[in-house]
Amino acid sequence: MGTVQVALLLLAAGGVGALAASSRPRLANLIGCGGCVAGCTVGLWSALSSFGEAPLAWRRSWAVPYGELALGLDPLSAFFLLLVFGLGLLTAVYGAAYLAHKRALGAAWFFFDLLIASMALVVLARNGVLFLLAWEGMALASFFLVTLEDRSPQVRDAGWLYLIATHTGTAFLFGLFASLISATDSADFGLWQAAASVRAPAGAGLLFLLAVVGFGTKAGLVPFHVWLPEAHPAAPSHVSALMSGAMIKMGIYGLLRALSFLGDPAPWWGVVLLGLGLVSGLVGVLFAVIQQDIKRLLAYSSVENVGLVTVGIGIGLLGRSYGLPAVATLGMAGALLHAANHALFKGALFLGAGAIAHETGTREIDRLGGLLARMPVTGACLLAGSAAIAGLPPFNGFAGEFLLFLASFRSVIDLPGASGLLALAALVGLALAGGLAAACFLRLAGLALLGRPRSEAAVEAREPSPFMQAPMVLLASACLLFGFLPGLPLRLVGAVVGAGIEGAAPLAGTIPRLFTLLLALAGGLAGIRWVLLRRRRVAVAPTWDCGYENPSARMQYTASSFAQPIREMFAVVLPVRLRVVLPAGLFPLRASLRSEVTRPFQEQLYGPAFQTIRDGMSRLRWLHHGRVQLYVLYIVATLIALLAWFVSSQGALR
Repeated sequence: MGTVQVALLLLAAGGVGALAASSRPRLANLIGCGGCVAGCTVGLWSALSSFGEAPLAWRRSWAVPYGELALGLDPLSAFFLLLVFGLGLLTAVYGAAYLAHKRALGAAWFFFDLLIASMALVVLARNGVLFLLAWEGMALASFFLVTLEDRSPQVRDAGWLYLIATHTGTAFLFGLFASLISATDSADFGLWQAAASVRAPAGAGLLFLLAVVGFGTKAGLVPFHVWLPEAHPAAPSHVSALMSGAMIKMGIYGLLRALSFLGDPAPWWGVVLLGLGLVSGLVGVLFAVIQQDIKRLLAYSSVENVGLVTVGIGIGLLGRSYGLPAVATLGMAGALLHAANHALFKGALFLGAGAIAHETGTREIDRLGGLLARMPVTGACLLAGSAAIAGLPPFNGFAGEFLLFLASFRSVIDLPGASGLLALAALVGLALAGGLAAACFLRLAGLALLGRPRSEAAVEAREPSPFMQAPMVLLASACLLFGFLPGLPLRLVGAVVGAGIEGAAPLAGTIPRLFTLLLALAGGLAGIRWVLLRRRRVAVAPTWDCGYENPSARMQYTASSFAQPIREMFAVVLPVRLRVVLPAGLFPLRASLRSEVTRPFQEQLYGPAFQTIRDGMSRLRWLHHGRVQLYVLYIVATLIALLAWFVSSQGALR
């Protein structure tokens, strides 16, 4: 445990040092980045070295009710620490160059280092009070990072929406933890886990629902996801990469940890998670397909991928509830492997999107184009991330999704009755989500990187600083490496689930051979082409141009026209609001057609709900007289009511 504590101290020192050097931006940049890199490096070493060893623990007394400075490091914690520290290290290097010309670097690095340290503390905490404090620190640090560019009204609105959403989720976690403390008279995770076997099924079911809402809000599961597409575009790109790759995984970690406190799962728990995961996966990818803003597209894609992870957890719970260890292990292993893979390729994609926005000044797909020729390194990394997230070989996304498919196939065969039909629906949903993801990222890569530049900003684009390129290259290379060698992350996943993964050994051996065969086939075809053409003159000429000898960039396919067939196919989920200005008169001066996809969750669910709450609360304004004496009377009346409730409850217990 000593090295993990050193990592936390280094992160804290880097953040505080950067804040103290706020008046000297370059020094603040150096201290904040240096402390983060040092802390993450030590933390990575500690997490990697803990696999294969007995769980470690460290405890100190703390003068807080039910509080204790209790830390623990087991394989589940170590696995998520790898995501936090690994992505934190690379995004810190990227951020040092990305923020180089900003002024408020002291605050930026303070909250960035605090975010990484609080995420690590969430994973390490073994006491409910300490966990909630770390959780709140993570929420506040990410809020201040999202609102770093707070001069923009859109950024401020996104920040407040995120703060409301994350504290709504935290309120459910307070209910979960308060119930567990009340049942055991302790906030110790070990006691909660020991008492899980004697917990009443009805009470455990309620606690499960509290955990799903509380942790699902942080993870971005539908319908709790509304903050995510607003916060990610508002945050700096290296922060978006860290939030998407690591922070939303804290919701997944929290859910997995909470499940260990609730005893044997009922079958309907797996059904709930499987349903939420399927809805999140399909809704997320459908909304991603139609986005114009690259970072908003990536944010909706995070909703999709968290949904796929949740599908795996749901299958794992169904396997546990029906006593099918193979199904349980495959489901959980697929969920964890996809979570790790998502951190890699989504980190590469967000950093690539940040580099494009940094060099062109825009994130609109229709204002880009031709960037692969002008930004070859960034373009190659974006292509690699797009292929990985679409589940295409030879990248790591293929291995993770293949394991989820394997778990779904096994569930269809082994699960009884309606649960087997639900697993079949999961299989179909995974296939549909994969196809839509391929279309989504083909649209992104094709329109942003290929063709002609669609604006002057795209014409003038150049590669960013080498310090911004290096993290992208490392993440893209990791996507390729773990695609060819999936056995490396599978060993870590096997240590977490505590068993050998049935089908993993063939998977780890077959995939590299398959990829090698594909590459050999491609190389052979390229060689045959070279032999056939080496003695022939090859001329380059334009394709049929429909009578336009010199087409402009405006004649290219737009992002909206590319997505239109998919949008029309799923019009029930993606309702469109049309704004039409018809031509009028003999010589019309203007006419326009603008289509806008509505946001059903915000406009039809949360908007009316919060308006109803606002109207109800406005009726209580008569309580606010501005008189101190009345406010003191309210406090005294509340204290008397609480005292009466306490006395009556003590009498009932006797």
